[in-house]
Amino acid sequence: MTNEIIVIGAGAAGMMAAIQAASNGNSVTMLERNDRPGRKIVITGKGRCNVTNATNLLNDLIAAVPVNGRFLYSAFSSFMPQDTMDFFEEQGVPLKIERGNRVFPVSDSSLDIVDALYGAAKKAGVKFRKGRATELVIENGEVTAVKTEDGEKLGCTGVIVATGGKSYPGTGSTGDGYALAAQAGHTVTQLKPSLVPLEAHEGFCSQLQGLSLRNVAIRVEDTQKYRTVYEDFGEMIFTHYGVSGPIILSASSHMRDMQREKYVIHIDLKPALSHEQLDKRVIKDFTENANKDYVNSLGLLLPRKLIPVIVSLSGIKASTKTNQITREQRAGLVDLLKDFKVTVTGFRPLDEAIITSGGVKVSEVEPKTMKSKLVPNLAFAGEVLDVDAYTGGFNLQIAFSTGYAAGNNF
Repeated sequence: MTNEIIVIGAGAAGMMAAIQAASNGNSVTMLERNDRPGRKIVITGKGRCNVTNATNLLNDLIAAVPVNGRFLYSAFSSFMPQDTMDFFEEQGVPLKIERGNRVFPVSDSSLDIVDALYGAAKKAGVKFRKGRATELVIENGEVTAVKTEDGEKLGCTGVIVATGGKSYPGTGSTGDGYALAAQAGHTVTQLKPSLVPLEAHEGFCSQLQGLSLRNVAIRVEDTQKYRTVYEDFGEMIFTHYGVSGPIILSASSHMRDMQREKYVIHIDLKPALSHEQLDKRVIKDFTENANKDYVNSLGLLLPRKLIPVIVSLSGIKASTKTNQITREQRAGLVDLLKDFKVTVTGFRPLDEAIITSGGVKVSEVEPKTMKSKLVPNLAFAGEVLDVDAYTGGFNLQIAFSTGYAAGNNF
């Protein structure tokens, strides 16, 4: 008798699970509420898709998952980043490795990743069906069918829930999987945003809205514990509510137990220069503009939009001639450029987050198989589980590894 497996959610985890389950000889139906599979994959990495991280050290993978990383030991061991890379290259998608071991398709197109997964699933015999799962039919302790929003009842011998989280609801991630898990008796832990823009206390952020800083260093301080929780270098952007951009999103996942003004971001606007080198650079600019107003002497040093904010925070009057600025005032300016502070007041809403932190409680899931400990023919894969990682390709690797484990065990 052929097993009838239903995979709910045609994202990264769901399609990998479906491919594996079908490759094992099961009859697999992929139930997806969107018209097209992989909607969330399409927008990852600004449309380039950071498909994995090219580390093959298991401890490094687990260290990149601050929430329940040890739970993924078996799943990662069975399907490592090199396996992910081999899979896509076998599907005809050449890959490249960039800074931080981030792996992207050579084409810089996330559509190539979606097409590869979809093509591999179709080749394995997976049947795609449009529909939204609303209920699991559980009889004698096992799932026997899935009910859809349209009133259909799809019989099955096993179900893999891979519906994603609750972030980016426009891609179909509206939290359906949490409701299905709860219906099966599972605990769903508190849902919180992760890899999310940050709101800030300082009013100058709205003045700087749209300003992108490409080569800055940040250090995130926990002011309650007086310690640094994260450091990074790269790109950030100011918004009307605070700050965003790649290094800010990464920083957000290190901010646990968020409280107003608990975290301060220290931005080094000139990380390539030491204090002494920057001071010499400022002296040079001031000397060359000796008779100009202070506000008009910073054009070669700073983006135009940032100048009035720096002038205001430096405490030096805008109209002061540069040849009248004291050594102490200049030192204060250099300190400001090397330590430009933004005080965090909170996360942006969950629907703006890249990843949902929280989900199906992992102590109720078998780590080797991703199967439920409560309902033996039910499994979970991907973001619906209470695991989330830092940026850099780790979250998609979680999707592929858990999807592989779930699909391989039917």
